[in-house]
Amino acid sequence: MGLKEVSSDYTVSIHYDRRLYRQDIRGSTAHARMLARQGIIDGSEAEAIVDGLAQVRSEIERDEFPWRPELEDVHMNVERRLHEIIGEPALRLHTARSRNDQVALDMRMYVKDAIANLLEILGHVRGALVSLADDHRTVVMPGYTHLQRAQPVLFAHHMLAYFEMFGRDAARFDQARDRADVMPLGSGALAGLPYPLDRDWVAAELGFSRISTNSMDAVSDRDFLLDFHAAASICAMHLSRLAEELVIWSSDEFGFIRLSDDFTTGSSIMPQKRNPDFAEIARGKTGRVFGNLIALLTTLKGLPLTYNRDMQEDKEGFFDTEDTLTATLRVFAGMLGALKLNEGRMRDAAQSSYVLATDIADYLVSKGMPFRGAYRIVASLSDYAVERNKQFHDLSLDEFRTFSDLFDEGVLAISVDTSIDARAVPGGTGAARVGEAIDRAKQELEGRNGV
Repeated sequence: MGLKEVSSDYTVSIHYDRRLYRQDIRGSTAHARMLARQGIIDGSEAEAIVDGLAQVRSEIERDEFPWRPELEDVHMNVERRLHEIIGEPALRLHTARSRNDQVALDMRMYVKDAIANLLEILGHVRGALVSLADDHRTVVMPGYTHLQRAQPVLFAHHMLAYFEMFGRDAARFDQARDRADVMPLGSGALAGLPYPLDRDWVAAELGFSRISTNSMDAVSDRDFLLDFHAAASICAMHLSRLAEELVIWSSDEFGFIRLSDDFTTGSSIMPQKRNPDFAEIARGKTGRVFGNLIALLTTLKGLPLTYNRDMQEDKEGFFDTEDTLTATLRVFAGMLGALKLNEGRMRDAAQSSYVLATDIADYLVSKGMPFRGAYRIVASLSDYAVERNKQFHDLSLDEFRTFSDLFDEGVLAISVDTSIDARAVPGGTGAARVGEAIDRAKQELEGRNGV
């Protein structure tokens, strides 16, 4: 390949930015109509442009569009094809705009559309979590800190923790969509345009809530993409945390859950294995989502105002993150929906451990002992039980009273169920509180879906 071919190919973006065609055609259609409304071009020319753009879109969607790499990007491909279809009027389309504000417009529209789609799929994931919680309201499991059994909790409470995480993700995507909801067309290359444009009309026509207020910022701003990448990265991190738990819980060592065959794969040599590959791949894909955020930050960090060709690099990483997160959310919606619980194994894991130590300390506090004193006594009691290979429920009242005279028959009634019921504080794992949380979650999802 010669230098000419290398240099020309190096600037070509059509292989990835062609997916902006819907937004590009919508923006051009609104721009043409505005130009006619303002008397900048003739109404018949605008009508020809609009009709021609509709034909271009139809060709693209029928996969009959003659993409030409030498035209570099989607914008010039659409404009050139428009000229081939309608002739002279097509030359009027680029009046009162630059590719700089055109690209910014297309990307903002695309981001808004992408976020709307992601929010819908994210709602399915949150719905799957609520269904799991609702269907298994009474299932007890050990809660963990440092991956050590800590205190008994309801499985539903654990699932609702992720519901909250993904709720914050939805809020961040909402905020990112709001920041993208600024119409930049009319900024020109950087300084504005010497035409009587009606930017507010175009904004309303394209579904924007407001117009940009500084032309230099409008063509060089990619903060809305950083907002998207940041929201996507945090969401991917939450998915990765959940993936890690699914991997652990599905292992023989835990045995808490069984993943559907649709979301596991076999070993090439060990026929007994069911590997949680979908969860593992989701965990791995988080790194590329993080990388796309860092890549864009690095691209932008040294750019002077206003537009620089470096900004062409804003698209591939964005599309990759959109595709990666969309696919991962869809996988999780299905994987969670097909999850099976080993309820007995989960309860046994809570009961056959020392997760009631805090409850026993709280019991002594209820008898008037300061918590720090109760803590020391139960620490010694735990050591005693471990040394004798006993659980708390194996100890006699006499053994308890060896450590404190405050122990009476009531200590023998402490169980994982009483522990959970006692935690009725708002936000706690108490059954009543978890039931209320499930109902609130359902209402939240219904309200969001109704918007």
